[in-house]
Amino acid sequence: METIEQLLESKNIRVTAMRLLIYKFLAENKAAVTLSNIENAFEKADRTTLYRTIKTFEENDIVHQIDDGTGITKYALCEQGCSCDIKTDLHLHFHCNNCNETVCLTKHKIPQIKVPDGFVSENVNLVVKGICDKCSGQ
Repeated sequence: METIEQLLESKNIRVTAMRLLIYKFLAENKAAVTLSNIENAFEKADRTTLYRTIKTFEENDIVHQIDDGTGITKYALCEQGCSCDIKTDLHLHFHCNNCNETVCLTKHKIPQIKVPDGFVSENVNLVVKGICDKCSGQ
């Protein structure tokens, strides 16, 4: 298993202390996080640095955006080897209506959807909403 430093270097991302800290923060959170969550975790950090780090991670397939219908963009780490390819890397997300956490269900892949000729798919998002295992007591 490669280290965080090796992962960043393999994507031609300069390794900085803040990038390492943000990656570790994302890895420690089982649920997707918002930019506000990141800002609150790193209160003394410059907001622009945090935003640029997330955008760099997103552009290099380290994190992916999740639109869970709440109107607030959330971010989660990609699986190892993910290229965020619309044909191979899409998975379900689950949003809990009770605790408002959104988690990746990476073992549940979204099947490839064929769109009519002339249409070009750019993103597919499937969110299951309900009550998570923590809130349901299951």
